[in-house]
Amino acid sequence: MKVIYIAGPFRGPTAWAIEQNVRRAETLALKVWQLGAVALCPHTNTRLFDKEADDIVFLDGTMELLRRCDAVLLTDDWQKSSGARAEVEEARSLKRPVFANIHDLHSWLLGEALR
Repeated sequence: MKVIYIAGPFRGPTAWAIEQNVRRAETLALKVWQLGAVALCPHTNTRLFDKEADDIVFLDGTMELLRRCDAVLLTDDWQKSSGARAEVEEARSLKRPVFANIHDLHSWLLGEALR
């Protein structure tokens, strides 16, 4: 099974803004699971951990998770996030495919299944 990393904004000015970012990411994660792939959604992994560890621990940790994935799927608003932009840059440097929508990811998954 392919493992797909969900990239998009996490931080926000309020707890509610953060929760909205998490919900957008987890909605995509569910769609990935429904396609038969594994979704790795760092937003849900650290959802309630704000201020419980240094930011760098979370940033480095999520980047390590990305390195272990087969592809990246972006939320619609990923460009708002410096972290998501760095994740895209890292994925591209690793020659991992980056998808802006679920349909392109689905096509790629179908093609990979034929290999």
